[in-house]
Amino acid sequence: MAVKIGIPVSLTGQFRLQGAQTLAGLQAWADDVNRAGGLPIGRQTLPVQIQWRDDASRAANAGQIAARLLDDDAVDVLIGPYSAPLTRAAAAVAQSRRRLLWNQGGASPAVYRRGNPHIVGILTPADEYLAGLPPAVREACPTASRIAIVRAATGAFPCDVTTGAERAAAALGFQVTRLWQFNPEPPETAALPAPLIAEFAALIREIRQSPPDVLIIAGRFQHDLQLAEMLAQAAPPLGAVAVVAAGVDAFRQRLGDLAENFLGPSQWEADAAPHAIDYGPNATQVTASLRRAGHPTVDYPMAQAYAAGLILQRCLQECQSLNEAALRQAAASLDFTTFYGRFRIDATGRPTGKPALLTQWRHARKTTVWPPPHRRHPLAAPWR
Repeated sequence: MAVKIGIPVSLTGQFRLQGAQTLAGLQAWADDVNRAGGLPIGRQTLPVQIQWRDDASRAANAGQIAARLLDDDAVDVLIGPYSAPLTRAAAAVAQSRRRLLWNQGGASPAVYRRGNPHIVGILTPADEYLAGLPPAVREACPTASRIAIVRAATGAFPCDVTTGAERAAAALGFQVTRLWQFNPEPPETAALPAPLIAEFAALIREIRQSPPDVLIIAGRFQHDLQLAEMLAQAAPPLGAVAVVAAGVDAFRQRLGDLAENFLGPSQWEADAAPHAIDYGPNATQVTASLRRAGHPTVDYPMAQAYAAGLILQRCLQECQSLNEAALRQAAASLDFTTFYGRFRIDATGRPTGKPALLTQWRHARKTTVWPPPHRRHPLAAPWR
């Protein structure tokens, strides 16, 4: 007998990188739990078994897989997939069956706006991703005042990220001087179509003609990489440039030395992990677990999936039961800190305990530059 934990996971399609990292993080947690003897459930201590199915980065598949995991596989716990559209699909299925969804990968605030009482959120919502960018830039360059935005025209995530940044910018007197939107289709091609590349080239020429103090790029992962690479190859350099994809190591792998000075949001960084934790292993121990499993680079999708397991574990410890209502009540009442940060949720299940981090590539390494309690280096002032 085991505690069966199910997850729809993207191992193919546009989220395959993040999906593989998610599965790695969750499996590392399960391996650590099993090495320690298992999960205490009432009077029993049971091993953890991870059951997954590939959703191919499609929302319809994520919903269908969530249903199969709950109905056919009879999993005890449902962990959400990576990406907000896939998470919303899985959450709808969980709600229809009065089951909890532990949301470790759907960052859009819309996940919590649907009146679904069966969600427990782990990761910081997308509208907080770049909220630290305007104050970080203002501190580094007090005269900075103009922001330009490039984002995908469809999908909630790019809009959520940039809306949160705009709100923070307005509070500091910044002005959004230009907004460009592009059609992100097709979503799954590794090589982007020539017309879109041409659109990006024209857009970059416009940016160069009137460079902003701050540029934000928020699209799908491949679009972010392509735009950042083309932007870095063009001269002269711009001011502060934040790209959502810059928060993971694949950004540096793609751009090489051109990644220097790019900014990006991150859910978690080892150099900014809390030292004062009151539950679970510390960041060094979690990193060692992931490296032992063959992952020399630990990106935040791995960390947040591992954290989802830890938070579930703490809730189980609190209520001593797999009962869904008891677990949700435990999650709502607890306030504690793991290697990932502070866990606390509001009445909707939205996390309220930890900020998003702002990172910058400096000398071939990613370092945390905001918020001040977590930063390891100051933001490099705009270099235009």
